[in-house]
This record gives sequence, C-alpha cells and structure tokens, in this order.
Amino acid sequence: MLRIPCPWCGPRDEPEFRWGGEVPLVRPGPPQAVTESAWAEYLFMRDNPKGLVRERWLHTLGCRQWFIVVRNTATHEIQATSALGDPLPEIRP
Repeated sequence: MLRIPCPWCGPRDEPEFRWGGEVPLVRPGPPQAVTESAWAEYLFMRDNPKGLVRERWLHTLGCRQWFIVVRNTATHEIQATSALGDPLPEIRP
C-alpha cells in the first residue's frame, strides 16, 4: 500500500485517495471540432511509462484537495508532492 504525503494533511494511506491521471493531460478542443479518433485517444490512450511520472491525486477521504505527485511507477516510491497551482515538482533521476 502506498503512503501518500498530502500537502495539507500529511502522510495518509492510499485508500484515502483517488488517482486522477497523468500530468499534463490536455483535453482536446471544442467537442464540435474534435474527431472521434482524437476523443478516443484522449479518453483511453496513456503513455504508461516505467519510472518517474507526475500524476494528479485527490484526497477524497480527507481535505478533498487535488494535488500533484511525482511517483516512480516501477517502485511506487513517491519523490515529491505539490498543490495545484504551485510550480510542478521537478523529476529528479
């Protein structure tokens, strides 16, 4: 189980959180201008990298705040967290 350090509440167990996807994930333009294949790409296709990534997490059973986590997808080690709106945390090799 992951122990995720919420920027507001401190370290908490993973079941208190909801994963919100990779950062940055940019939504395509207006619905009228987006092709079905572009919309499907946005909804379903992810890079799924091995190593350090930035992810959005929501503290659903705590402060209900969204924040950014830098996490190693191979080891699940959490390198850094930051509040939305703050500068993105650096990914250190």
